[in-house]
Amino acid sequence: MTGKSIKVTLIKSLFGQLASNRNSARGLGLRRIGHSVVVADTPSNRGMINAASHMLKVEPAAGKG
Repeated sequence: MTGKSIKVTLIKSLFGQLASNRNSARGLGLRRIGHSVVVADTPSNRGMINAASHMLKVEPAAGKG
């Protein structure tokens, strides 16, 4: 990936969440509690992170970027 990256971790269950929040987490590539992914820091990804922020942990990605 080029540019900045962020690491996103799912810390709460998708069960019982609004469909839009579940879809945002799935769109980021998160599948289960504790699963982490590194995504590009784009406006579309930031929007999905903001929508589901109550069940995510966001931190800068280690390494390049």
